[in-house]
Amino acid sequence: MVSLAAFAWLLTRDDADFAGRAYAAYGGIYVVASLGWLWLTEGQIPSRWDLAGTFLCLLGAITILAGQRLP
Repeated sequence: MVSLAAFAWLLTRDDADFAGRAYAAYGGIYVVASLGWLWLTEGQIPSRWDLAGTFLCLLGAITILAGQRLP
């Protein structure tokens, strides 16, 4: 919880134009970390649907982050 609070506080220190992209990247990583927690801590192997959804989240985050650099 402390790291999440620190992350949110640090985003308030950044230019508003870039904070949304940082949230997108964080959201994709959060989904991956959540499935890792499910597997490693709770002993539940993620289903193919969990993995497909994670892939889509990461693809979306990458699209948001990289899309601004494309012409």
